[in-house]
Amino acid sequence: MNSIFSKIVKGEIPCHKIHEDEKHLAFLDVMPLVTGHVLCIPKKEVDYIFDLESNELADLWKFSQIVAHALGKAVPCKRVGTAVIGLEVPHAHIHLVPLQMVGDINFSQEKMKPSQEELQSTAQLIRKWL
Repeated sequence: MNSIFSKIVKGEIPCHKIHEDEKHLAFLDVMPLVTGHVLCIPKKEVDYIFDLESNELADLWKFSQIVAHALGKAVPCKRVGTAVIGLEVPHAHIHLVPLQMVGDINFSQEKMKPSQEELQSTAQLIRKWL
């Protein structure tokens, strides 16, 4: 499969890493819906999230919960929303999106284009809460 996310896991493409364990990686979306939009992925190459084994799916959500708690402390928001779309990249992933209103998680809206410096600053802020 070797998706863009697999290349990120292998270190072939850089990312703004938020958190990592032996089976998962969280990093900033480079074209976020809002500031702080994070992607949580399994390092294992699986296209469709519901093709993960039950324990792997549960572990991905547990990992995402840790990141979501830090994200909610780092980025002012009412809630951290989640989405699983799975159409844009053929690698299972969970979107964590800081929400002020429901429209903040509208994937048909125009994406932000933050600078590398802005992404780096946001990543550092979130990591402080882990």
